[in-house]
Amino acid sequence: MRRSSHVNPLAVVLLHVVVITGAIITVLPLIWMIYSSFKTTAEIFRYPPWLPPATWSLHNYQSLLEGWTFDSWYGNSLFYAVTQTVLTLFFCSLAGFAFAKYTFRGKNLLFAVMISSTLIPFQLILVPLFIGMSRIGWVNSPYSMVIPWVTPAFGIFLMRQFALSIPTELLEAARLDGASEFRSYWQVVLPILRPGLAALSIWTFLSSWNSYIWPLMILRGDTNLTLPVGVATMQAQAAGSATPFGEIMAAATLMSLPVIVLFVFVQRYFIAGLTAGSVKL
Repeated sequence: MRRSSHVNPLAVVLLHVVVITGAIITVLPLIWMIYSSFKTTAEIFRYPPWLPPATWSLHNYQSLLEGWTFDSWYGNSLFYAVTQTVLTLFFCSLAGFAFAKYTFRGKNLLFAVMISSTLIPFQLILVPLFIGMSRIGWVNSPYSMVIPWVTPAFGIFLMRQFALSIPTELLEAARLDGASEFRSYWQVVLPILRPGLAALSIWTFLSSWNSYIWPLMILRGDTNLTLPVGVATMQAQAAGSATPFGEIMAAATLMSLPVIVLFVFVQRYFIAGLTAGSVKL
């Protein structure tokens, strides 16, 4: 006999209230930022605050594109983030697959050393890493913005955990059909790893897109900066004069677009990864 399930209506109402309240708290700053990008500085600091601008104007966007090398910053950040994300997905999925499904000497020790490296603060390796980049001539180079970050320990660990769920019989069947190891990885393993790849892509893209300290140290020249450093430069150069808050809000609005597009594109795989294993057959 089936046990009849009873859902408390009050609990459902409270759950919806909590979820809606959390959504409003999360989305309201984003809405305020978008509205502020169309306002003057006086309107932004108006009291009591009012969300919609009194007069819609693209002046902040026009000043941003004409007065600053914003298009160069945007292109640099987009190039670094996309390149780092693609390379990270490739190398981390390869390494995670190897740790999960292959046996080799020193595997457990190597994996333990790799995981322990996540305990090292970034500030501790910042200066040695900069010295290394300087000695090989990679200061102010795209290589220094991408290569040191394409094999993060967290990414390898995440891919290993997803790869552990792949049935070994599936790989053996592929080998019996004559597939090479790389072909098995490409055609069998990668499709199964899509939820993990989606989660890792969001994490990697955001890490690169929002990176500030490393680009500030390694990049030179106004046109070579990334968005976080460039926007901080806008505020720094306004010292002693009125800070262009409207232009900064416009820059922040444009900075949010690639992140939103990425999440919309991979959200179904991301949600599938979050719910994996929650339903039992």
